[in-house]
Amino acid sequence: MSQASFDASIPVLTEVLKAEPLSDEGAAPPPISAAEQLEADAIDGWTDAEWAVMEHRLSVRIMHQLQSRVDFVLEQRIKDSMAEVLSHALHDLTNEIRIGLHDTIEKIVSRAVSQELTHLQAQKK
Repeated sequence: MSQASFDASIPVLTEVLKAEPLSDEGAAPPPISAAEQLEADAIDGWTDAEWAVMEHRLSVRIMHQLQSRVDFVLEQRIKDSMAEVLSHALHDLTNEIRIGLHDTIEKIVSRAVSQELTHLQAQKK
C-alpha cells in the first residue's frame, strides 16, 4: 500500500481536541480510535486498485456470510414445510384407510350375516 502523505487540511488529534467543547460532565470527548484513524488514512491514501481489492474481499466475505445464513434459513423452512405437508398427508391417508377399512368390515359383516341367515333358513326347511 502507498503511504499517506501529510495533508495540512486534515487536523491533527491535538487540534481536534482543542477545537471541540467539553461535554456536559466537563470531560474531554474520547480521542479518535485506531480503527477510525486507519479508516481516515485509507480514505485519503488508497489507490483505486486498493479500493477494488477491498471491495472484492468485502463482497466475497459478505456473500459467504449471507449464503450460509440463507442456506440455514432455507433448510429450516423446508423442514418445517415438509413436516407440515407430511403431517397433513399422513392425516389424510389415515382417514382414507380408516374409511376403507370400515367399508370393508361392513361388507364382510353384511356378507357373513347374510350367509349365516341363508344357512339357518336352509336348515329350517
